[in-house]
Amino acid sequence: MSDSFSSVRVELRSSGVAWVEVARPAVSNAFDEQMIEALDAAFAALGANPEVRVVVLAAQGRHFSAGADLGWMQRASQASAADNLADARRFAAMLSRIAQLPQPTVARIQGAALGGGVGLVCACDIAIASEDACFALSEARLGILPAVIGPYLVNAVGPRQARALALMAERIDAQRALAIGLVHQVVPSHGLDAAVDVSLEALRKGSPQAQRAIKSFFGQLSVGPVGEEARELSAQTISHARTSDDAREGFAAFLEKRPPRWGGR
Repeated sequence: MSDSFSSVRVELRSSGVAWVEVARPAVSNAFDEQMIEALDAAFAALGANPEVRVVVLAAQGRHFSAGADLGWMQRASQASAADNLADARRFAAMLSRIAQLPQPTVARIQGAALGGGVGLVCACDIAIASEDACFALSEARLGILPAVIGPYLVNAVGPRQARALALMAERIDAQRALAIGLVHQVVPSHGLDAAVDVSLEALRKGSPQAQRAIKSFFGQLSVGPVGEEARELSAQTISHARTSDDAREGFAAFLEKRPPRWGGR
């Protein structure tokens, strides 16, 4: 199955893996209103599809995403405060849609990921970059700030690293991104697809029910002391998981020394 949006291509491949490919290579996959709408629609459809196990977010051409389209930013600078707020809310809703997708997400990053492109990387669960990748939050040099992507950046690298990236507005290479936790793996450019395939194989071995619960559970946690609310959340979560269909199948498969059959998939 494959669907084409105006600037995003979606393909459902074998074993429940969906690829969402940003398709504006002529402008280095820069964001505009149409691309934001297309990404939001694509992830909404995939999140509701029970056949989808994992989603890969990739991009055509040399670069993952150059961030905001200059035409979009020019239109925003001339729009009213109300229109700007509505526009920013649509962008925020799209990133939230990706971050809260029930299924695991993998970002495949080549070339430059700038501004909103960094937001896409941070909204995904797993980020794999080629060694030629680079990252930057250059908004301060344009008189603005990376506000909408800020919460996802803080979740990915922590507040101090996020603040430094936003203040300095300098490009960092893939190894620096790996060191601060912006990406999980850096590989040679020719090995990027193979590395993504390895991660997909690992994810497909997991229970879909457990992976959805993991995303929901960890999405409710915050860094800091473990108080009564967090303890109760963890107890409620594991007690529910122990009685799930996938838990029964997982333990049975382990004892019978066979691969588990997750919901017939």
